[in-house]
Amino acid sequence: MENDSHRLARRLQAIVQNGLTYAANEYDVQRYTEIRRIAAEMLAAADPWLEIENIVEFFSRDTGYATPKVDVRTAAFRDNRILLVREISDGGWTLPGGWADVGDSPSLSAVREVKEESGYDVRITKLAAVLDRDRHPHPPIPFHAYKLFFLGELTGGISATSNETDAVDFFAADHLPPLSLTRTVPEQIALMFHHMRNPGLPTDFD
Repeated sequence: MENDSHRLARRLQAIVQNGLTYAANEYDVQRYTEIRRIAAEMLAAADPWLEIENIVEFFSRDTGYATPKVDVRTAAFRDNRILLVREISDGGWTLPGGWADVGDSPSLSAVREVKEESGYDVRITKLAAVLDRDRHPHPPIPFHAYKLFFLGELTGGISATSNETDAVDFFAADHLPPLSLTRTVPEQIALMFHHMRNPGLPTDFD
């Protein structure tokens, strides 16, 4: 979970991004740029493994009015076991998914991510949850994100890894592997099993 330093630094960055979008003169740009560096210093102080210059560069890539990013994840099942993929970056397992692409609908992004990361084809059947990442026990990241969790029905394909994943498998609810907590936490896996077993449930949110 994020701490107060992370939260305040991200709020400052959002103010900076919005300010730079509408800045009217070079002095405003200079002030906002200085505030952005302060936000980066706050994050680096909270997480010593982060480099200030890398954070500044990361922040500077986002332009326009600041809004949460959208992460899509899909829960697909076979024989009461859930489809997970193992991330090369940290060796943890997660629901297939990633950032939604501009121009794609959320469900189309979810279908594409499952195919790219696992090799399987799915048909999206339900939006199971819309969650604020900050309200769940993920490690902190430099930006605010909403997570959309879909249920998907397997329709074809075969197991295949990608440039981001090195293993694909199905797991029972009580035999989960170590998870990539940046992407998926155990409570979210449990929630997907709950929706799978109770298809009439409304969408969870927040």
